[in-house]
Amino acid sequence: MRSLREVLLVVGVTASLVLLARWEGRGGPPQGLGLLVGSSLCVTLPLLLRRVLPLTSAVLSAVVGLGGLGFLPAWPGMLVTMGAFCAAVYHRERGPGLVLAVCGCWVLVSAVVAGSPVQIFTVTDLVVMGVAPVATGYALRLHRDRAEQALRVQRAEADRVSAEERARLARDVHDSVGHHLTAIRMQATAVRRVLGGESAVADRALGTIADLSSSALDEVRGLLSTLRDVPAGAGLAELDRLVGRLSGPERRIAVTWSGQAARAVPPAVDRAAYRVVQEALTNVVRHSGAGVVDVRLHRDRDLLVVTVVDDGPVVGSAGLEGQGLRGMRERVRQLGGTLAVGPREPGGWRVRAELPTGGTA
Repeated sequence: MRSLREVLLVVGVTASLVLLARWEGRGGPPQGLGLLVGSSLCVTLPLLLRRVLPLTSAVLSAVVGLGGLGFLPAWPGMLVTMGAFCAAVYHRERGPGLVLAVCGCWVLVSAVVAGSPVQIFTVTDLVVMGVAPVATGYALRLHRDRAEQALRVQRAEADRVSAEERARLARDVHDSVGHHLTAIRMQATAVRRVLGGESAVADRALGTIADLSSSALDEVRGLLSTLRDVPAGAGLAELDRLVGRLSGPERRIAVTWSGQAARAVPPAVDRAAYRVVQEALTNVVRHSGAGVVDVRLHRDRDLLVVTVVDDGPVVGSAGLEGQGLRGMRERVRQLGGTLAVGPREPGGWRVRAELPTGGTA
């Protein structure tokens, strides 16, 4: 499907150039129609490379366009080259500086080839033909990056809300079902003691009830632990992927390990540390205008310290303790750790969690 669209693009742009040139009477006599069609097709073909080799595509289009201007004065093929430079900035990961320089050189050479003295070549022409395509491509790329980042943040927020809902459901089920199963086991055990083995049948039945309720309680706790915790893969091993989702052109997130970084941590600590970083970064994206965020993890023998700091001003509801922050405190507290959240000097916000590891490797 993409190949067909690319072919239609080339055919459509080529046809448009030919029709525009003929309509304006710049295609020359009928015998020049072949040259016009060939030049229009050649200046358009490099667009097929705009996704994989963006700058090369623009340069090839510019070279062909300059050649066409030599044989076809005032030929509108330069419009395609301007579009190629716009696409080069849009698809190229690096900054627009190099593309802008190449585009400026192309504009100056075009003036010479077209017969316009460089000294009377106006600044307006340079801006329109050289700067405008690059600026347009860069603006489109920023818009694309922001839209993708907003989508990543939305997905991360949906994951967080889903995790909180699972935790709430797990607590409710544990409080209700766990309480009743525990009561059944205690009642069965108490009746067995009262009977003192007077009835073998009743004793066996009560023993079975006690054993089954105890087994059911263990299974419920195991299932609820799975429901409450994040998936097995969502631990510190996924930290780079999380940072990649939430980073963007206006926000740089760096991760630094120190101490005994090679030592593993217990699974529960690993998941809790990941959740702390995830919630902290989500809050930065939602509530702060920070441009730099530092995620620092320090591993000692008995402690894992997770610190997330940013340099942005605290705006909106960043200082309020919502469901996410309360869930983070509860998770850290369940592991016997501590959590501190608040502003820092000279500016920005800091989240610091200390999670005991029990000296495990």
